[in-house]
Parts: sequence; C-alpha cells; structure tokens
Amino acid sequence: MVAAVTRTFRYRCYPTDAQAAELTRTFGCVRKVYNMALAARIEAWKLRQEHVGYTASSAMLTAWKRTDELAYLNEVSSVPLQQALRHLESAFTNFFAKRARYPRFKTKRRSRSAAEYTSRAFRYRDGRLTLAKMREHLDVVWSRPLPEGAEPSTVTVSRDAAGRWFVAVRFHDRHVVPPHADGGAVGIDVGIHHLITLSTGETIENPKHERRDRARLARAQRSVSRKVRGDGANRAKARQRAARIHARIADRRHDHLHKLTTRLVRENQTLVVEDLVVHNMVKNHHLARAISDAGWRQFRTMLEYKANWYGRTVLAVDRWFPSSKLCSNCGETTDRMPLALRAWTCPCGAKHDRDVNAARNILAAGLAVSACGADVRPQQGSSRTRRPAVKQEAPRVTEGPSRLRAGGGGQAPQPACVPPTRSARIFSK
Repeated sequence: MVAAVTRTFRYRCYPTDAQAAELTRTFGCVRKVYNMALAARIEAWKLRQEHVGYTASSAMLTAWKRTDELAYLNEVSSVPLQQALRHLESAFTNFFAKRARYPRFKTKRRSRSAAEYTSRAFRYRDGRLTLAKMREHLDVVWSRPLPEGAEPSTVTVSRDAAGRWFVAVRFHDRHVVPPHADGGAVGIDVGIHHLITLSTGETIENPKHERRDRARLARAQRSVSRKVRGDGANRAKARQRAARIHARIADRRHDHLHKLTTRLVRENQTLVVEDLVVHNMVKNHHLARAISDAGWRQFRTMLEYKANWYGRTVLAVDRWFPSSKLCSNCGETTDRMPLALRAWTCPCGAKHDRDVNAARNILAAGLAVSACGADVRPQQGSSRTRRPAVKQEAPRVTEGPSRLRAGGGGQAPQPACVPPTRSARIFSK
C-alpha cells in the first residue's frame, strides 16, 4: 500500500448555453484580476521597492469589487478570483526560485481559459457536479469513476482552443495499490526513429502523429493566413478548424505516451533515463519539429508522476554522459558518433546497435551513480562540475600507519563503494 498521493482525473463536459456564458464571464474575470494584481505588483516594486504578497492582493480585490467600474466582478464566484491571486503568488515563487521566467500578463487569445474552484465553491454528490453560481449540475462524461471514497479538493473547468470543455478533478487517493513488479531495472533511450529503446533490446516505434496530419494542418493554417485580421467570424472559424487538428494530434500523442509509460512503470521497479534539456534541443531547426512531435518532455513527466504513484524509482543520468559513444562491453569510448551511424563495431569485437547500446549504458550509469552516491539528477548549473560517478577507493597510507592522505590532507578512510561491477567500471572510464 502506498501513502496518499494527489491525483487529477480530467473529463469532457458539455455545459448548457447559460452555463457556458457563466463560465466565459468567469474566465474573463479571472484574467482581469490576474492582470491587475500583476500590474499592482510591478508598480509597487518600481515606484516604492515594495513587495506585494497574496494578502495585500486579496485586500486590493475587495476594494476593486466596491468600485463602479469593476462591480461586475461580483457577478461571478469569488473563489476562482482568489485562486487567480494564489496562482500569481506561485508564479512569483517559481520565478524567484529560478524554476520559471517572470510572470506575464494573460490575453484572451493566447492564455489558457480556466477557472479553479475549491471545495467550498462546488458540490459533488452521487456523480453530479454543481459549481457555484449555477443552478443545474454540469453534464460531465465520467469516462472512469473516481476511486471509492475520494473527495475532490479542487475542480478546474477549462476550454481549449478547439472549443472543447473539460473538468479536471483533483483529489487525494489513499488506495493506490502498486502493481507487482519483479524488481527489475530498465534503461530507456529516447530517439526520433524509435521513440524509445530499452536496455532489453526492445524498441518502440515513433508513431509520428504530426506527420500523419501535416497536409491537413498546412491547409487549415493557410486558410487562417488568408483571412483578414478583424474579419471576426470567418477568421475565428478558420482558427478553430486549425485548433481541432492540433487537438487531434495532441490527443493521439498523449494517449500513446500514457499507455507506454503505464506499461513501463507497471513492469519495472527502477527506470533510468537521460537528463535531457529539450527546450535547448528544439533550437536545432533541423530537428525541432521531430523532437516536439515525439514528446520527450511529456514522456519524462508522465514517467515520474506515475512512478511516484506506484512507489517506483526514476533515475536520470547526467546529460553529458556519452551513452552512444561508449561500448557497453569493454567501456571504450569512440571519438565520433554521427547521427547517421546506427550500428558500429567496437575494437573489442562487440557489434552494437546505437540505441540499444545507449540504453544499456544508461542503465549501467544509473545503477552505478545510485550505488556510489553521485549526482544522479543534476540541478542548476553545468553538470560538468558535478561529482563524477566513479568507484570510491579507500585512501592509501603514505606517511606511516597513523596518518592517511586522501586528496590534499589527512582524513579518515572513506568506505569503499559497491564492488567494482561491470556497471561501475563502465561509468568510471
């Protein structure tokens, strides 16, 4: 049995015209409050070097509602507006922690249309969900039931660019039972020709969802470009047709990645991947479309949160580790390994498939760094400066039996790492 975890299930919903109008007004008010609070924070810092937190922003919201100009904020539920201020506070927290860039203003066309309701702003009974300021319950397609005894903590209603409505229900699940795994470990190498290659030799083909609809998407985007800006109805219809194709591509990609990651987490106890920086890799204009279509970042995210659900372990080896250039048999490193070279033969005589060899090296490196206590997942800064994953040897005696020299001065002997298995020898090359 695994401790309680936070899970979110997303469902399609079909609001009535009155409910859609109410939700659309709520989306607009959420954007308005978020932008006004952000502007107030920027102004306070520029003029007075003053920090405005959530408490001060909440007091501003109360004052705004009392003005004639912003009296319409009282027509929608107050909870999504308060949640917008909390989201802004989280955005600044992430910015100061260097996890995100500076918060930006929301726009009607480019920002996500969503409103979050806490438990005091909705009612969920007998499979029916009713939001604040609404008399009737939402028509939600419960494609899978919530776990027995689950009490939703928040509900987020959103509308995507294709005009589809969704409800995301977040709850604490205390009944997550991990499926049985044989305790095995697997190395995973992501790619373009093969979506992933496992250290067992198994390969998963890349479906290339975007390529299948590329012609349709190009026609739809050309139709949008021919519409004159300001020609409201026609341009909006063309943009929605293009958005539907994008949504179709994204849905197929998500479905495939969900099935793949669920299978990997169910079958393995330890999963080792590379710590790739995808947002830097897509700057290569020759590979950006293929990398984005593969969904490497989404694959990694799904793998990590599902492993957290079921008590599995995900290790990420250093991004500079030469997994493709290293021979998994003898540990010899090849100087050059162009992308066009898919198979190669090591001087030791071992014949390697490029991707399978890389997956085996990733597995060996992940197990080695996990055993030796090196930095498995490099954080901020260059990973070249991190402590290397090498076998830690006990210091040798240099100045008599009572003094030991380890590095630059006398220290107590350090415990040796695991025995020098082939995995440790490979990574220490």
